[in-house]
Amino acid sequence: MSIPANIAEGHSRHTRADYRHFISVAKGSAAEVETFLYLARDLSYLDAPTAGQLLSLTTEVRKMLTALAQSLRGGTR
Repeated sequence: MSIPANIAEGHSRHTRADYRHFISVAKGSAAEVETFLYLARDLSYLDAPTAGQLLSLTTEVRKMLTALAQSLRGGTR
């Protein structure tokens, strides 16, 4: 929930720099999700194949956030 909430909060800000900052925070949240997935796998709450699929999706989200941050470089809103 933190990832889309940070994207929404950043989008409501008045500058691209602020938006980029919240995209960065969202990327941090994605890293937290990744950590929790590894823990869930290691503690046997998730089987390895399921954890792998979820980790792949998390990687895709991080790539999308990186692309969004790059597209926001330069200029003001």
